[in-house]
Amino acid sequence: MNRLAGVTSPYLLQHAENPVDWWPWGAEAFAEARRRDVPVLLSVGYSACHWCHVMAHESFEDEATAAYLNEHFVSVKVDREERPDVDAVYMEAVQAATGQGGWPMTVFLNAEGEPFYFGTYFPPAPRHGMPSFRQVLEGVNSAWTDRRAEVGEVAERIVGELAGRSLAHGGQGTPGEEESAQALLALTRDYDERHGGFGGAPKFPASMVVEFLLRHHARTGAEGALQMASDTCEAMARGGIYDQLGGGFARYSVDREWVVPHFEKMLYDNALLCRTYARLWRATGSDLARRVALETADFMVRELRTAEGGFASALDADSEEGPSEARPQKGGGGRREGGSGKHVEGAYYVWTPEQLSEVLGEDDAEFAARYYGVTEDGTFEEGASVLQLPQGEGVVDAARVESVRQRLLAARDTRHRPGRDDKIVAAWNGLAIAALAETGAYFQRPDLVERATEAADLLVRVHMDETARLARTSRDGRVGANAGVLEDYGDVAEGFLALAGVSGEGVWLDFAGFLLDTVLAQFTGEGGALYDTAHDAEPLIRRPQDPTDNATPSGWTSAAGALLSYAAHTGSVPHRTAAEGALGVVKALGPRAPRFIGWGLAVAEALLDGPREVAVVGPPGDPATVALHRTALLGTAPGAVVAVGRPADGEAEFPLLAGRPLVGGQAAAYVCRGFVCSAPTNEVGVLQEQLTVRV
Repeated sequence: MNRLAGVTSPYLLQHAENPVDWWPWGAEAFAEARRRDVPVLLSVGYSACHWCHVMAHESFEDEATAAYLNEHFVSVKVDREERPDVDAVYMEAVQAATGQGGWPMTVFLNAEGEPFYFGTYFPPAPRHGMPSFRQVLEGVNSAWTDRRAEVGEVAERIVGELAGRSLAHGGQGTPGEEESAQALLALTRDYDERHGGFGGAPKFPASMVVEFLLRHHARTGAEGALQMASDTCEAMARGGIYDQLGGGFARYSVDREWVVPHFEKMLYDNALLCRTYARLWRATGSDLARRVALETADFMVRELRTAEGGFASALDADSEEGPSEARPQKGGGGRREGGSGKHVEGAYYVWTPEQLSEVLGEDDAEFAARYYGVTEDGTFEEGASVLQLPQGEGVVDAARVESVRQRLLAARDTRHRPGRDDKIVAAWNGLAIAALAETGAYFQRPDLVERATEAADLLVRVHMDETARLARTSRDGRVGANAGVLEDYGDVAEGFLALAGVSGEGVWLDFAGFLLDTVLAQFTGEGGALYDTAHDAEPLIRRPQDPTDNATPSGWTSAAGALLSYAAHTGSVPHRTAAEGALGVVKALGPRAPRFIGWGLAVAEALLDGPREVAVVGPPGDPATVALHRTALLGTAPGAVVAVGRPADGEAEFPLLAGRPLVGGQAAAYVCRGFVCSAPTNEVGVLQEQLTVRV
């Protein structure tokens, strides 16, 4: 029986034809384990995970291994992107037991879902001190059969330890100047002055930390914060982690110099970094930041946008070697005919000098090799190089560079494209909506705002029910079965609020309010603490609760930011109180672990600044209204909220517009902060000053 055939997860569908008798996560699988009196093998991964594919090919496609699994286990396959709650609970157990974690995650459970043995990738034969997967299976089966009491004691101890880890953070007061300064100092100590970024290898893009640094500089004038943000962004943009031909960022760099990436491209990274570079441009006017923001936005629209108007989750790191005989497909796709059949990491992106010559001819190939850092020895594997900009920009013929780039991009399009995970994840689409809306507004690209609006429409139409409950995923316009988690509510609300400020359409403020009311009702605990799953969610062995930012803002900090912005828009005391309570965790963690709570620190900067509330009243389309609105959006005051529309005598589409008339019969802007309002102004220059004065 193929139980995975009807699911919406592309990752699970990749395993649907395995000889392993897979079950999706659910009560039925555990009931079957109880009926047969066998343990559960829980295998967790995601579609763009390189080692997940390796283990699948080596073990799950192997008939003998599958036969052993089917006889002695109930095998459950989980897409961590669809069920982040399941992933979080068991990853915490893996990390507690082994000191490390990652994907594929391999956990053995009893029929109550209690874990008793853990691991990640297991090879098909013993290697590098690791047992083979078959040895692990036989060992677990032996323990289950012959030492059941011992297995039960281990499971009971692990569950007890996890239960004792509930967070007490929250309600400890809000972070203030001292915590912000201590966080900046800690980041300075961890900063890589030579290569940019924080920490060593592997090095991840620090989008949320950069947002904190930009906001801290805007509020305090700390030049060191801006320098770290600017230098980090320049290093990433010039490195191999950035796709120099097609735009967009890879997941991380395997080295500290940003040279060789792990080539998968995730929607969440690109959404966050698009917004980061757009805001860096807003703060500095950097041409590089402008280019990267727009190229990343265009990459998301070109490669990740789905037919329904949302954005797909990821592009794989691997692809087939060799040219494709099929016509390139817009937006990626699965395998193509005509290749070697061998999937290799980075094959789509890397170049040798010989390949440059084939496409460009000798003279332009030599130029391209110098410009993009392609060497005879290579910077990657087997003599291939990842394209970089080691010499910087502005020192060569721009027209020649563009000609070379376009020809290489056209040639690359004839290669087999990486596969695409085309499920829609609500949270990550919320991040994309915010990025595209703001980037479109800053650079006067209404097409990007339109793409953001279409994605928001999809989330409301497909993911959101009449009670403002969100579904986590959809695919091909069909909603998935899994409930949204806290990050879905926080990030989608963030996207809707950004879109409301850019578009002037108050309906997005209303939708954000519906979602945040659900946060207050379903995700809030005592003393400002937040939970990753709703009060009425499926019970797991532990209710997940993680305030730390990882690859994306945590549900905790994303919700805090959206709650704060919504309160600034509406004056809602409950939403403001909830935001302040949630930020107690930033007070506790920010000074000692700022790299892991960057978005929380950015939200704290908004709280310290107010945030400021900007109302622009005037006739839509009027040049004065447009100029004031654009000025408000380009203001750097941390977390400032913007409303624009006609003056309203009574109830307004945006509460900030109520009771605010034209001034002298002309469009005007009103700026308030902490229950104190500046004089309304018709002048762009005055509004700029009101949004940039540091206090």
